[in-house]
Amino acid sequence: MKKARLLSVISALALLATTAMTGCGSKSEEGSDGSSGGGATTKEGKTVLKLMTFTKEVKQMCEKYFETHPDFAEKYELKVTEIPTTDGQFQPALDQALAGGGEDAPDFYCAEAAFVLKYTKGDASSFACPYEELGIDVENKINEAEIAPYSVEIGRNNDGKVVGLGYQATGGAFIYRRSVAEAAFGTDDVAEVEKQIGAGSGDWDQFFKCADDLKKKNIAIISGDGDLWHAVENSSDTGWVVNGELNIDPKREAFLDLSKELKDNGYHNDTQDWTDGWFADMKGEGEKPVLGFFGPAWLINYSLKDNCGGTKIGEGTYGDWAVCQSPVGFFWGGTWVIANKNSKNKEAVGKIIEWITLDTSESGLQYMWANGTFDPSNPTKDCVASNVVMSKSDGKVDILGGQNMFDVFQKANEFAKGDNLTQFDEGINSQWRDQVRQYTGGAKSRDAAIKDFKQAIGDTFDIKVN
Repeated sequence: MKKARLLSVISALALLATTAMTGCGSKSEEGSDGSSGGGATTKEGKTVLKLMTFTKEVKQMCEKYFETHPDFAEKYELKVTEIPTTDGQFQPALDQALAGGGEDAPDFYCAEAAFVLKYTKGDASSFACPYEELGIDVENKINEAEIAPYSVEIGRNNDGKVVGLGYQATGGAFIYRRSVAEAAFGTDDVAEVEKQIGAGSGDWDQFFKCADDLKKKNIAIISGDGDLWHAVENSSDTGWVVNGELNIDPKREAFLDLSKELKDNGYHNDTQDWTDGWFADMKGEGEKPVLGFFGPAWLINYSLKDNCGGTKIGEGTYGDWAVCQSPVGFFWGGTWVIANKNSKNKEAVGKIIEWITLDTSESGLQYMWANGTFDPSNPTKDCVASNVVMSKSDGKVDILGGQNMFDVFQKANEFAKGDNLTQFDEGINSQWRDQVRQYTGGAKSRDAAIKDFKQAIGDTFDIKVN
């Protein structure tokens, strides 16, 4: 998602925090008492609602809520502080605003998958307000909307109360090129590709057998080991930290071996995700043709679509893609919306949050998001948290040759799990990936990679390491 719309593409000028006032009436950033703090009002007497975010998406959603709820807009006005996650800017700013309270404290804020547990279950979870205190009948609404279970689990605090939910579903699937599947298997049929890669098997045995078969045809099964990592990471049984101590789940440790097998046998093009080589494989211009990538719907919409070399079927690899189930269930990315327990505007914030995360009507955010009607200038269809919404929506997209991607991603969301995350994942994952690359590249032994990884974690985080 770093490159995905859910994080938005941040320009160089956006490296500084930006604030903007939106909604009806005054554009003033100060309340009538000269502050913009809790309970502040505009000169027109509207109550100011403050959002702190790293993505334009939630800002635009709030603006849409004001636009479609004029009675609400007569009473409230939105102030947005947008700070990118670039170079770790967002979290320190949010932490300071929450701890400081007063005029700098947001009424509600966003957290992404890489660090959301810090705000729902971790060090900053004490600021999160249970949705039930916002006037939301949250448990019943979750059941009625059939919200993806992994997303709900991540959004629960340590008392089991829901304090955050997302609007987007990021369950992962295998996204493959139809023409490469035809060359490899004689068909691009979803069921046959699933059989070939061991979809739903819960392990990587058939996948690597397939990789070996593809090698004989000069086809890479994936672009680089990063394409496998997110599936491995988020299908693991335990997280990086258990009872305050570093924990290397056996499935994550096995990534050392899986990555080395991929490299030593030439099963991939040895690219690194988010680099030119990775994007070249999406265009079909890499060293060898690549069968596919592991990822959620946003990878299709905002990475493949932007890097496939075309904008209509027949151009580049546009339209030459399809999706099927993965060997293991996983998710990758997402944004959760959280309310500040100290907000003086809980009821109003609750109305916005419920519309974004739980409303399944055709006038709700998720229906518009799923059907590409939220922004007429950018009619992109995306997977949403509500299974009910996706079941009544049209998920057919041209980049997948007209396939209804919701049929696959609804199941993928069910297979994903959210109990293996920690608040330290962003930093620990970076250290782990670095050590794996050094091992597979021959710079150090397997044991040395693990030893150096543990040392780096002990030096960087307040985590016990043995």
